[in-house]
Amino acid sequence: MRRAWVHNVLHWLRGESNELIPFEAIKELKPIGEHYVGIQTIPVDAIIGSVDRYRDFDDSYLPKSEHNVDRWVNIRRLQLEGKSLPVIQVYKVGETYFVKDGNHRVSVAALEGQKFIDAEVIELDVIVPPERGDVLKDLIIKGEYAKFLIETNLESLRPDHVEIMFSTPGRYDILIDHIKTRQYYLGLNQQRHVDWHEAVCSWYDKIYSHMILEIRDSNALESFKRRTEADLYLWMMDHRYFLTEQHGEDVGSKVATESYVKNHSPSLTERIKMRFSSLWVWITRSLERSKR
Repeated sequence: MRRAWVHNVLHWLRGESNELIPFEAIKELKPIGEHYVGIQTIPVDAIIGSVDRYRDFDDSYLPKSEHNVDRWVNIRRLQLEGKSLPVIQVYKVGETYFVKDGNHRVSVAALEGQKFIDAEVIELDVIVPPERGDVLKDLIIKGEYAKFLIETNLESLRPDHVEIMFSTPGRYDILIDHIKTRQYYLGLNQQRHVDWHEAVCSWYDKIYSHMILEIRDSNALESFKRRTEADLYLWMMDHRYFLTEQHGEDVGSKVATESYVKNHSPSLTERIKMRFSSLWVWITRSLERSKR
């Protein structure tokens, strides 16, 4: 309980979530099926959520309330007496797991430094899987990404496409609008019907990929910490439109990218604040490790 309290304080100081992810949130990822896998040995640190006990433990599976203590102690006592315990039951999503039954057994295992635990596994099939460290907001974004991939069929049309991941929800609808705009102007310029999949490929090949290359060539992400390439794509496309209106002609992705980085990069004061913020996170994480 002391460790759980310290863990909670350190997460609060870092401004990070200290919660297990409720399995209910997995519906955000739009699962397309599930299948029974059987009993496997799984990594304890890959367990990131629970079906119905996510409020009782923190994200390291430390118990958060005293009503869990008796059950926790009984399980530990059985372990010390050499008694065998039934395997836990989990849902596997990507390379992460959500506990269906056996939350206290997982908690004991995690606190004792146990690396692996036997589990009966049911696997859910998702297009964009969760990862350790994800919070509910991340699942919402990944769910929107899965919907975008289904709507565009980009996985099939461009199997080697770069990941298009945003740092905030509500951005993929803007990409759909970009593709629709591309479809309209292609049809207008070529005087023919342009189907949806052709528009998707043209948008990805001629617009998105080009902008991402410019972002990478200019090392733009170095100036915008905690943002993604997709974030910068939207910002720079808006900036490109602004410059085009200003100059009366399309300035292109390269000019737009260079102009945006030059005029909108964080100031020296803002960069110092971000560095101190990163240092504070490092200090609190070091303190957390020393308490274990």
